[in-house]
Amino acid sequence: MQPNIMMKKNIPASKASLVLFLCQMISALDVPLDSKLLEELSQPPTITQQSPKDYIVDPRENIVIQCEAKGKPPPSFSWTRNGTHFDIDKDAQVTMKPNSGTLVVNIMNGGKAEAYEGVYQCTARNERGAAISNNIVIRPSRSPLWTKEKLEPNHVREGDSLVLHCRPPVGLPPPIIFWMDNAFQRLPQSERVSQGLNGDLYFSNVQPEDTREDYICYARFNHTQTIQQKQPISVKVFSMDSLNDTIAANLSDTDIYGAKPVTERQPILLTPTGSTSTKVELRGNVLLLECIAAGLPTPVIRWIKEGGELPANRTFFENFKKTLKIIDVSEADSGNYKCIARNTLGSVHHIISVTVKAAPYWITAPRNLVLSPGEDGTLICRANGNPKPNISWLANGVPIAIAPEDPSRKVDGDTIIFSHVQERSSAVYQCNASNEFGYLLANAFVNVLAEPPRILTPANKLYQVIADSPALLDCAYFGSPKPEIEWFKGVKGSILRGNEYVFHDNGTLEIPVAQKDSTGTYTCVARNELGKIQNEVQLEVKDPTMIIKQPEYKVIQRYGQVSFECIIKHDSTLLPTVVWLKDSDELPDDERFLVGKDNLTIMNVTDKDDGTYTCIVNTTLDSVSASAVLTVVAAPPTPAIIYARPNPPFDLELTGQLERSVELSWIPGDENNSPITNFVIEYEDGLHEPGVWHYQTEVPGTQTTVQLKLSPYVNYSFRVIAVNEIGRSQPSEPSEQYLTKSANPDENPSNVQGTGSEPDNLVITWESLKGFQSNGPGLQYKVSWRQKDVDDEWTSVIVANVSKYIVSGTPTFVPYEIKVQALNDLGYAPEPSEVIGHSGEDLPMVAPGNVQVHVINSTLAKVHWDTVPLKTVRGHLQGYKVYYWKVQSLSRRSRRHVEKNILTFRGNKTFGMLPGLEPYSSYKLNVRVVNGKGEGPASPDKVFKTPEGVPSSPSFLKITNPTLDSLTLEWGSPTHPNGVLISYTLKFQPINNTHELGPLVEIRIPANESSLVLKNLNYSTRYKFYFNAQTSVGSGTQITEEAVTIMDEAGILRPAVGAGKVQPLYPRIRNVTTAAAETYANISWEYEGPDHANFYVEYGVAGSKEDWKKEIVNGSRSFFVLKGLTPGTAYKVRVGAEGLSGFRSSEDVFETGPAMASRQVDIATQGWFIGLMCAVALLILILLIVCFIRRNKGGKYPVKEKEDAHADPEIQPMKEDDGTFGEYSDAEDHKPLKKGSRTPSDRTVKKEDSDDSLVDYGEGVNGQFNEDGSFIGQYSGKKEKEPAEGNESSEAPSPVNAMNSFV
Repeated sequence: MQPNIMMKKNIPASKASLVLFLCQMISALDVPLDSKLLEELSQPPTITQQSPKDYIVDPRENIVIQCEAKGKPPPSFSWTRNGTHFDIDKDAQVTMKPNSGTLVVNIMNGGKAEAYEGVYQCTARNERGAAISNNIVIRPSRSPLWTKEKLEPNHVREGDSLVLHCRPPVGLPPPIIFWMDNAFQRLPQSERVSQGLNGDLYFSNVQPEDTREDYICYARFNHTQTIQQKQPISVKVFSMDSLNDTIAANLSDTDIYGAKPVTERQPILLTPTGSTSTKVELRGNVLLLECIAAGLPTPVIRWIKEGGELPANRTFFENFKKTLKIIDVSEADSGNYKCIARNTLGSVHHIISVTVKAAPYWITAPRNLVLSPGEDGTLICRANGNPKPNISWLANGVPIAIAPEDPSRKVDGDTIIFSHVQERSSAVYQCNASNEFGYLLANAFVNVLAEPPRILTPANKLYQVIADSPALLDCAYFGSPKPEIEWFKGVKGSILRGNEYVFHDNGTLEIPVAQKDSTGTYTCVARNELGKIQNEVQLEVKDPTMIIKQPEYKVIQRYGQVSFECIIKHDSTLLPTVVWLKDSDELPDDERFLVGKDNLTIMNVTDKDDGTYTCIVNTTLDSVSASAVLTVVAAPPTPAIIYARPNPPFDLELTGQLERSVELSWIPGDENNSPITNFVIEYEDGLHEPGVWHYQTEVPGTQTTVQLKLSPYVNYSFRVIAVNEIGRSQPSEPSEQYLTKSANPDENPSNVQGTGSEPDNLVITWESLKGFQSNGPGLQYKVSWRQKDVDDEWTSVIVANVSKYIVSGTPTFVPYEIKVQALNDLGYAPEPSEVIGHSGEDLPMVAPGNVQVHVINSTLAKVHWDTVPLKTVRGHLQGYKVYYWKVQSLSRRSRRHVEKNILTFRGNKTFGMLPGLEPYSSYKLNVRVVNGKGEGPASPDKVFKTPEGVPSSPSFLKITNPTLDSLTLEWGSPTHPNGVLISYTLKFQPINNTHELGPLVEIRIPANESSLVLKNLNYSTRYKFYFNAQTSVGSGTQITEEAVTIMDEAGILRPAVGAGKVQPLYPRIRNVTTAAAETYANISWEYEGPDHANFYVEYGVAGSKEDWKKEIVNGSRSFFVLKGLTPGTAYKVRVGAEGLSGFRSSEDVFETGPAMASRQVDIATQGWFIGLMCAVALLILILLIVCFIRRNKGGKYPVKEKEDAHADPEIQPMKEDDGTFGEYSDAEDHKPLKKGSRTPSDRTVKKEDSDDSLVDYGEGVNGQFNEDGSFIGQYSGKKEKEPAEGNESSEAPSPVNAMNSFV
């Protein structure tokens, strides 16, 4: 571990403020986490475990008051009770655990828990100081009986309200109340019938079905696991119908009778009473407010907070909305809460004034301080609360005012300043922050160490690097005061200095560019005023690995042979390895690929061998590579040859039969134009596996005889298969059979293992011999075992031909020596080798101790634990498992389903990282040791909290209700607040027609707001808004939105009365999409806003700083074709509209297709082509002039006036009946268009006449567009109505026209 040791400067004690400032800027001595070092350093006591402040115990069980501490030397423990010394030795019922401060009060052998009620405090002390625990208040739980009372039956009229009182006995802790009947079934509850927080049962109105005699209130005391029962309560409900029947039976027909029917009543509150009440709750607790109302129909309850919103993610409604529950309350939750009960007849309300106070909570808890003699430091203790807590200091458990004086110590409120400390200044300081609602107590020690230097880097450590690369030589050290580090080269070399070296604060020497002459011995010297120590390390600089002959590009014909060279040069002391890759992957598993020392050869090349081949050379210090491409081409045409698999061999013959060998010969079949490469010989064992053929061996294709090795006790038959490049032949006919003689087994079973399936057994397993390996009949196994490292004899047993034997009654997880020997009717196999196995494992016995959690940031924590003794593992130690789960989100409702996360750390590790935590949340964890059997017991749950983080962006931002000078903003709180939201920040600025941004205005908004009305804005102006949320950590991600205030009414044509159409809030272009080809792209978009917008498309090369190119869209259509683009180029594009405050869409990026290779000459650059095109253009121009003259002679048409008034051909009146375009006609004679009409009589436009029509881009339109993409109407029909007087337009009012008139 690299040490990080820093020193503070000596500062005069008189300048306290300056001391405090400087001490906060620098840190104290850091002790490396070196286990050997930590065992040797002295340390004051630290309390590691203690019982809770308010400790309610079961009076029937022993009382255990925990107090655990660590320190060096180990601390001793003492206790006080009710402020005086508690002499444990004088009380026979009280004992203290060995090497611990934990007290055990023996209640089960005659002691009474009530006798030990009181306030206890533990002190852990050694020669360096004393640490104290919290005041632990011991109280035994109580579950008193219900007082007897006479309960009268309740007679209630239908529709009236009713309250059944529970009044449970006062217990410790308070009981849980519930109502049941005689059958122990819970009584159903609803909006009409429900249980209050005090346990009473409330009826908003009673119904006949409420009649029963077994309303029973139960009180459950969880601590003592007892349930007390109240006497049953009887309720009789009289309905109006039954009452009228009773009256009618007792009166004559002439009498007037009849009870009033059930009357509906407006709500009244059953609880709380009156119109107002107050409630005080503590910060961090759960606030419960209740309103229960009577009335008919049953009232519905609603809750609001006056002057604010109920906190999101922390507010819950329970008991059919009669109970308002706010978790983790803070001072911001103070205020007036109103409950409103309402039914069809009226409403009633009650205001509860809530005040949130706070017990002390930490802002900065004091932290342990490790200093060197003569250094300075500070202990800071800052807490908050309501009311403000009082801070007091103690030294070694004694108020600092009466503690022994220390000249190096000065108390300044919540800070203790230490100046020029000495070893005698070591002590444990306690900070107590208290107010009327509670207290906080924290121990923090000041440990002054005077230690000579120590070097933690191993001696003579060897470092190896490649020449011209950096070299880092470690010198991890520790000492107090901080040692000075110097480096020397060689035994008697001078101190290293200069720019060619870099000296790091942790002692590391860096040589930025190591050369061959940098090789040698380097000495690190650490010295302080208490001593000096040195350490030597070795540096070796190696020559780099190089490829001096690289593979080259090759073109090879199919079925040819190719070779790539890769000749390397390397340092003689490094062992290189050469790896060949094909297309960045391993070479195919094909025998055609031959890898030599300096080359790669591919035989019989095929098309699939085409690709890139890479030679990679690796050493332990560096790696180099080189690549070449192989291109496979077709071989020259040759006469067609039929290739086929060979015919099977024939005429098999066995000769030279011996006990362990035989000679087999055969005659090959036809090769079929592909040479035979090899023969495969297979055998059948007719004695053990008849009908199953096994591989025996194979020989080259030029060989037709082979000497075969045989095993005893096998009835052999052989067959031969020929192989060529095309494939394998059919097998030959089998040879004659040959039975070999029996013999002792030649080998013993393999893979012998010894494991346990249970803690008290040893399971010995092995792989049985195959049938032909038995060498004879009667195959058995001799299994032998004995306990290792114990002077014991072998125990043996002979078993049948099986593969497992279980030894019972063994100790748990002890090593055994095991051997398994084969035998048959002829004798034993050779003596087997011994293997080591273990008897069965059992679950680990103990849990890891001293579990500590260090929260690194809001999403990451580090957990430490102490290893368990190996003897308690009772098995193979596999590692440790950390179970951790989220208990509660501190900013929103906790998940009901707790999902536990498990991290496994292999081996004998003592720490691990917990990633992926959620900010501002409470977690629990425990640690368990794992062996082959399973997991051991879990350590006690450790609670830790992650700090706040920055929030996510608000969930949405909407801008509505635009007026001349105002806009309304609405937003949603962040999906992940990651803390307590403190405010929102809104920034906005105007945007002019040239898209330049105006001055930025910033507004801070309280966190409980969700909307804002911005006033005094400029009319007809676009604004851009930036909005984000803040926690105490910082600002979250912002979201942006744009909006436009509406125009001055003087420039707007008012819509017709009763138009009933809601205009868009502001224009918007969205969903810009592109479909790109090689040299053009089709741009389309969606538009929301006033009609008749004039669009334009801007585009440019993505990433370029050049100005945008602008193309005007002819008409108000929603697509455009960009032409003349460069192939294979990324472009940026956006769409805008003119005359509407200059708004634009967001940018989109697309890429044109790659250019297609072509050998043709571009005729567009040829002179003859340019001349031809100029002639064509001139002829077209002459034709257009002639057409124009002839058309003008045809008379004046109203359509001409329309065309002059509307540059956009899409702005044309619509028929009222079918929505088609209106038809124009000549003056009054209703004649059809003359020859000058621009459309054919069949209302169609030829495809070639429309370059940009949707037909060209797959939109399925049948050519009903002109060149700018708009519809062409037919010029026929009736004359338009007379135009309006004055300068008013004859067209319907349009937002676009209004915008144009304003501009």
